[in-house]
Amino acid sequence: MAHTEHLTVGGSSMEVYVDAPAAPGPHPGVVVTHHRGALDDFTRKFVEGLAADGYIAAAPLFYHRRPAGEDTSRSMGALNDAELIADIDATADYVQGRADHRAGALGIVGHCMGGRSAFLGASTNRAFTACGIFYGGNIFKPWGEGNPAPIERVGAIGCKVIGFFGNEDENPSPDDVAKIDAAMTEHGIDHVFHAYDGAGHAFQNFLGPNFREEQSRDAQARLLDFFRRTLAPSA
Repeated sequence: MAHTEHLTVGGSSMEVYVDAPAAPGPHPGVVVTHHRGALDDFTRKFVEGLAADGYIAAAPLFYHRRPAGEDTSRSMGALNDAELIADIDATADYVQGRADHRAGALGIVGHCMGGRSAFLGASTNRAFTACGIFYGGNIFKPWGEGNPAPIERVGAIGCKVIGFFGNEDENPSPDDVAKIDAAMTEHGIDHVFHAYDGAGHAFQNFLGPNFREEQSRDAQARLLDFFRRTLAPSA
């Protein structure tokens, strides 16, 4: 059953929205990195959908260091990559420490800023064996003084990657996607990208004006097939 856990990270209490299959397992796990809207109805439904498909899914709230009720745009602007990495690591440790988790099967996936965070997590935590990126923007920009841009960490990605992008998006633009693709190819990262005509940023978010049902459905089917092949959920 879906519920909220609280993990302590750097002295701060971090909310994590968790759902898991009812069967005892063991099950593969997935860390879900949220978009700007945080743990809203879209993120929660995405977590619950993964649980229904056989995964322990856990979405940490990256804004836990910010004032309650703050506008999410302001919260997002205050994020720091070093802190994001700590939050992702804590969530990964939580999932791996569960009695119903199957060792060695841990993925990460996110949308928008969460796609950027998924890239960041895959490049800094070797526990991840699969990574899904939905239109992750700002991969060429560091967040927080002294941090490298995520793209500078690309060579450290140690898992297979799947990416989904809209050809009408501006961040990441098709040119940005081509550069990320080339960087992964240069470093020998096993990856595949899917780009959709008639879709822009946030095309999978049913809460927003950019939602595109056909493209969203196709991307979700491809993501689940990718996870089945890389994480092998229990029958």
